[in-house]
Amino acid sequence: MRPARYFKAGIFLALLLLVGLTVHNRLPVNDAQAYNDTTYGQIRLFSEALSIVQKNYVEEPEPDDLIRGAIEGMLQSLDPHSSFMDPDMYKEMQIDTEGEFQGIGITIGIRDGILTVIAPIDDTPAFRAGILAGDQIFLIEDKPTKNMTLMEAVKLMRGPKGTKVTISVIREGSSEPMKFTMTRDVIPLESVKVRDVDETIGYIRIAQFQKTTASEFEEGLEKIRKEKGSLSKGLVIDLRNNPGGLLVSAIEIADYFIDSGPIVTTRGRLENQNFSYNAKKAGTEPEYPIAVLVNGGSASASEIVAGALQDYRKAIILGTTTFGKGSVQTIYRLDDGSGMRVTTAKYYTPSGRSIQATGIQPDIVVNNAAGEMAGAIPREKDLEGHLENDQVEKEDLSGEPEPTPVVNIIPEDPGQDAQLQRALDLLKGLDLFKDLKKAGESG
Repeated sequence: MRPARYFKAGIFLALLLLVGLTVHNRLPVNDAQAYNDTTYGQIRLFSEALSIVQKNYVEEPEPDDLIRGAIEGMLQSLDPHSSFMDPDMYKEMQIDTEGEFQGIGITIGIRDGILTVIAPIDDTPAFRAGILAGDQIFLIEDKPTKNMTLMEAVKLMRGPKGTKVTISVIREGSSEPMKFTMTRDVIPLESVKVRDVDETIGYIRIAQFQKTTASEFEEGLEKIRKEKGSLSKGLVIDLRNNPGGLLVSAIEIADYFIDSGPIVTTRGRLENQNFSYNAKKAGTEPEYPIAVLVNGGSASASEIVAGALQDYRKAIILGTTTFGKGSVQTIYRLDDGSGMRVTTAKYYTPSGRSIQATGIQPDIVVNNAAGEMAGAIPREKDLEGHLENDQVEKEDLSGEPEPTPVVNIIPEDPGQDAQLQRALDLLKGLDLFKDLKKAGESG
């Protein structure tokens, strides 16, 4: 996500509101041709509609609500990731990148008009309660989620630590709706976790990309080196169920393993939206075998890392197809303290691939069958109004969902984690092959 820029829309909206308040007479039907496709003509149309509502609605509406509703509807009509944030929501968004918030801990999206869980965040109330990726949320407390925006849903589910919230979900394969009552907690959003899953091979998980992710990752690598002696036997980087986060943090992680060339490029309509983020030689890790784990919950910034390492052949990507969010959102602050999240560009991997609506295809496909259910994983291509991939024929994205498990579960027990075990076996095999090759050369 690029740094927020100050978007001076307040004056425009004030003028728009003034125009709306002074237009009282509807144009005759015969004059409808006076409207054209210009912005000015459309503003006249909007001001006419605004005036009619203000004058004739059964109850006197609040001008602020009308204008904000209009902005919200405008952004919703663009794509699933453009949205309006009132001042409270804008503050919440800023908190997300700082490292903690208070709530239940889930990543959500809109699929076929339905609020759907993309992934629960590790070790949170939602995770512990058993909320699963693919669950369709139809009630938050007693409020139906139909036509509810993502920001509205987030605002309802967040709240002070210790307070309770109930959500009702429909789950694939379950005959009855399921109700979960959870106690909100501080969601620390620990970005990086190191686990001891093997005697010789390191394991590091990135849950999402925040301001501190790069420094935490570096500390994690040092911890592994101290415990294992070195990373020469290999490293597993787990990006499963990582919903993304800050673009700059993803670039910093990829930069540890790439010494030169582009990590990711962005392309938009405007010249200043076209940019290439290049790797630096300083601080590059020495070469060692790497396996990167991904699944349908790996989105955005995590796809940038996986795509860059795949393109440069710095790692083997293992798991299932990623989410496919290949778009850039820029945050604009409005004069009243509210904000807009606007899609301004698309991501491209170093080789020029767009991942929009297609995702990263793993080098080795491995499903985590334990405890999972059959169905279609909600991905970017399933979201209503998603941007098309300009490198792929539209009909190619409209086929049947892949025959993969619906729920992106990561088993707590490493021994039950089929994807992790396959990655460990692969790295051990590469190490054995390296030793045999050396023995053959010396012989």
